[in-house]
Amino acid sequence: MVKLLENQVAIITGAGRGIGRDTALMFAEHGARVVVADRDEEPAAEVASLIKEIGSDAIAFCGNVTDPAFPKQVVEAAITAFGRLDILVNNAGYCIDGLIHKMSDENFQAMLDIHLIAPFRLIREASPYMRDVAKKEIEQGIVHHRKIINVSSGSGVRGNMGQANYSSAKAGVMGLTKVVAKEWGQFNVNANAVAFGFIDTRLTRPKEEGLIVNGEAAGIPEKVRNMLINSIPQKRVGSGSEAAASILFLASPFSNYVNGQVLGVNGGSLT
Repeated sequence: MVKLLENQVAIITGAGRGIGRDTALMFAEHGARVVVADRDEEPAAEVASLIKEIGSDAIAFCGNVTDPAFPKQVVEAAITAFGRLDILVNNAGYCIDGLIHKMSDENFQAMLDIHLIAPFRLIREASPYMRDVAKKEIEQGIVHHRKIINVSSGSGVRGNMGQANYSSAKAGVMGLTKVVAKEWGQFNVNANAVAFGFIDTRLTRPKEEGLIVNGEAAGIPEKVRNMLINSIPQKRVGSGSEAAASILFLASPFSNYVNGQVLGVNGGSLT
């Protein structure tokens, strides 16, 4: 197998579970060394261990991406462990749903904090090791593409009832992505977003399963879930590996001339 990310270093937030976990493992299979960042220590350590079993290298980093100190800490951990940073995947997130007339300021702000402000802070903190290093490389005639991939959502494209906070944040991260692409493209730093549709994760499991994520009931009521699946042209949810593959594409050399784009991965539901 051709390894698309040989010797590259990636930070992936929310990498202990779901899409982040699948992405971390897929990156490792393609030769990347991975900083597995997650707020929960046990799943992060498990993924890092699995990566080492694959034959690549990883460190687990436990922290909350909304903590203002987190960006500096996780970037420093990557540089200390591996000496460089090539790929940043802003994936961490969750939902707090509610209708606008019932939504609190706190719940609206929480979604902005994790889906928009945290990626901004991480990108800013990564600039010395992505933008600035690349600028020096260009002066030396070296061309090496670095990649930023922000995880957005179809909710940010079309809006979803009950998700004024989440949809606003996910729309915002698309705008942030485009600005980074325009500012840093000249330094061979590509910034793109993935707008996922219905992907099989903890947040999209049947609500009747009673799963709690970050203190909130997670999932989608079975009746609504079935309606959503039937509205997808492919008539199924996407798998975690399919979601990870789209992130791998944007991290790989195959996307070196893809910049400032929002890749829809939704089975045709926004067609």
